[in-house]
Amino acid sequence: MAIPDRRFRRRVTLTDIAHACGVAPSTVSRALSNPNRVSPEMYERIRAKAVEMGYASATLPSAGQSRARGTIGLVLPNISNPFVFDLIRGSQAQCQAAGFLSLLISTEESAHVEQEWLRDLSRTVDGVVIASPRTDDDALKAIADAVPLVVINREVPGISGIVIATPAASVNALDYLHSLGHRRVAYVRGPETSWTDRTRLEALLPAAERNGTELVPLGAFHPSLEAGAAAADAVALSGATASLFFNDTLAIGAMARLRHRGVRVPEDISVIGCDDIFGAATANPPLTTITSPGERAGRAATELLISQLTSKPQPRVDYLSAHLTVRESTGPARV
Repeated sequence: MAIPDRRFRRRVTLTDIAHACGVAPSTVSRALSNPNRVSPEMYERIRAKAVEMGYASATLPSAGQSRARGTIGLVLPNISNPFVFDLIRGSQAQCQAAGFLSLLISTEESAHVEQEWLRDLSRTVDGVVIASPRTDDDALKAIADAVPLVVINREVPGISGIVIATPAASVNALDYLHSLGHRRVAYVRGPETSWTDRTRLEALLPAAERNGTELVPLGAFHPSLEAGAAAADAVALSGATASLFFNDTLAIGAMARLRHRGVRVPEDISVIGCDDIFGAATANPPLTTITSPGERAGRAATELLISQLTSKPQPRVDYLSAHLTVRESTGPARV
């Protein structure tokens, strides 16, 4: 069956319409979201140009229906990690509040797939929010030159972003383990291309040296339950009495494997995760973890992106704090 030609056409954006009309993108946004906010003449001029350029089929519904202001792409490294559900909820809530459509993309932890999607999205949506990108800085800057872009959990010079301060919270977690008598702690790493993982390790190494803890980095591991089982074997063989995991999914998978091996948590090995996903509090045992404000991050990043569509703010990075939530998976070091 032939694929319709419209599949290959570049979708017109608000910026394209603004250039064609000789007005600011914010004026186009106001006209298409609420015609009463511009003069009837300006609305008709913008509406006609949008229809002429092919924008009507994507975001201009028929008369009597509410008009979307545009489309925002939310790009995620995977959707198997429950933490991203919080990001999605926050982003979609902000899109809905501002009158934008939301398009969800999962790249399955592939930098190549991510770059392909970003190139396509730069030609078809009005803006992009990307979480924990695996793409390098130069490629992200090239995308940001083509379409407004906001990054979650990555600092890229010249690009606005939202960063959850999990490195600082990880140091707090390490200090907590030290207070329980743990002197050899494994850090179970995430994907090799993860900026968040790298910055956590960069924060943990000097903190471990400061408080006299031997930090043992292990992996890189895919952030999944299945990889958690392999990580558990590495932790058990490391001689560590406690472990910090890149995320809760790895930690929960590891605890199941440790039980299978007859290793008790926390009596033999203490376990700390990161994110505080749904299910962390009901894991066996309930998981001590770093609580991260995922929904707030998704909302803040989308709000930051929308501000770029209506004005030209200077790039900025906003930080959201995270904190340690203590449950039953941590305890005193074995003697």
